[in-house]
Amino acid sequence: MRRHLVPAALLLPLTLLLAACGGNSAADTAGAGTDGKGSLTLNVGDQKGGSEAVLRAAGELKDLNYKIKWSTFTSGPPLLEAVNAKAVDIGGVGNTPPVFAAGAGSKVSVVAAWHGTSKGEAILVPKDSSLRKPEELKGRSIAVAQGSSAHFQLIASLKEAGLKLSDVKVKYLQPADALAAFTGGKVDAWAVWDPYTSQVLDTKQGRILTDGDGVVNGLSFQVAAPSALKDTKKAAAIKDYLERLRRAQDWVYRHPDAWAKVWAKDTGLPYEVALASVKRTNASRIAVAVDKPLIASEQQIADTFTELKLIPGKVDFAAFVDTRFNGGLPPSTTTPRVYKDS
Repeated sequence: MRRHLVPAALLLPLTLLLAACGGNSAADTAGAGTDGKGSLTLNVGDQKGGSEAVLRAAGELKDLNYKIKWSTFTSGPPLLEAVNAKAVDIGGVGNTPPVFAAGAGSKVSVVAAWHGTSKGEAILVPKDSSLRKPEELKGRSIAVAQGSSAHFQLIASLKEAGLKLSDVKVKYLQPADALAAFTGGKVDAWAVWDPYTSQVLDTKQGRILTDGDGVVNGLSFQVAAPSALKDTKKAAAIKDYLERLRRAQDWVYRHPDAWAKVWAKDTGLPYEVALASVKRTNASRIAVAVDKPLIASEQQIADTFTELKLIPGKVDFAAFVDTRFNGGLPPSTTTPRVYKDS
C-alpha cells in the first residue's frame, strides 16, 4: 500500500489491532479456521493480525496435539462477550475491556499478561497545531473512543498536566470517525493507540503532544472462560497455548521486520507503519505474572471509570483473575523491552 492515510472505511477494522477499543463492535467469524489435531478443541477468540498471525509467523502452530478453532472479532468487548457466553474458551484483549467485562459481572478470568511500553498510546495534534504541552489542552476538543485504553490514557495524561476530563471538550468517536475529524480540523487533538499513532506520524499529518509511557500500565491480557479452566484437559491446552504465545512474542522481538511484513499483509497496513508500530509498541512486550501490582493497576482503571459513571458500581478486579499459569514469570512491573536499531 502506498504511503497515505488509510481511508476511514478501511481503518474501521483496524480498531481491533491492540484490542483497546471499548465500544460496541460485532464479531466476525467468517474467516475462522482450525489448526492442530486431536479430540480436544480449544476455541480461541482472536482479532485480525493478532494471536493466530503471530503464532503462525513464529512457527508455533506446529505439532499441536489438540485443535485450535479460531473465531475473529473486531475488538475486545465482543470477544469477551463470547468468553462470557462460553462460545470462546480464551482470547486476547487490551487493558480496558476486562475492566468493563468485570463491571458487567461477566464470567471471565484474566490468565496471562504482557507488559509493553505505552509510547504508542498518544495524544496527537495536527502538525501545524499551536499546542506544545498537555497543559494547553484546557478548553480544547479531543477525540477519543469511549471506554477504550486511550480514554483512560487521556484521563491520566490530563491529570499529570493538572487538568480534569471536564476541562476539555471530549468528542467520543471511534477511530475511523476520529481520523476524519482529526484530519479535517474538526478536533484539536486525538487520543489513540498504535498503529494509528504510527500511521499519523508516518504520513506527517500530526505529531505527539504527549504519550502514555509512565502514565498508563501498558498491559495486555489473555482472558479465559472459568468453565474452560475447570475442564482439566482444556486447562492443559490453555497452558500449552499460553506458552506458545510467550515464545511467539519473543520471536517478534528478535524478528521485528519479519513480523511487520506479516502484520502488514494480514491487516492491510502499510509496511512502514507496521514496522514503526512494532518497534514502538509490539516488540516491547514481555510476558509477566498476573500478580498483586497488576490487579492494583487494573483496579485503578476500574475505579476511574466508576467515578465517571461509565461502569455501574464498584468492581473488585481481583475476583476476575486466575494466577495458576504464572509459573516462573517475572512480576508485572518488569520493564518492557526497548527495540534498538542495529
